[in-house]
Amino acid sequence: MSNTPYQQPAPAPMPLKVMNNERALWKFIVFGIITCGIYNIVFFSGIGEDLNIAAMRRDGKKTMHYCLVVFLLGPITCGIYTLVWFHQMSERLGSEARARGFATDFGASTFWLWGILGSFIIVGPYIYVYKLCAAMNAIANSYNANGI
Repeated sequence: MSNTPYQQPAPAPMPLKVMNNERALWKFIVFGIITCGIYNIVFFSGIGEDLNIAAMRRDGKKTMHYCLVVFLLGPITCGIYTLVWFHQMSERLGSEARARGFATDFGASTFWLWGILGSFIIVGPYIYVYKLCAAMNAIANSYNANGI
């Protein structure tokens, strides 16, 4: 018998919290209607918080809480900062998804093309939210499985 002690492998890092990986367009629409838009604020606040947890180690940035955007900075800037927030959040989310190895074209261009210009065909913003949910769910699944 050998006198060297048995070393257990290092445990996988635990996630700070279990992220919501069940975001869906139908929930965004139905619960948004039922709660008169309150769910939509909670939805985007959760996206920002989860993105901060998942991407902070990689990029060192922090996405501002959505409630500050909706209730303070958006009205002060006549809605301009809301567009800036969505642009930055979309670009950061797409970068994080690509850094985790997902083949996605989600980014700031998705927001401007589907979220803004797509509003002329009415369904564009819903396509944006669908793509947003898919990208964020993929990041959440990766984070929940790997802890980082």
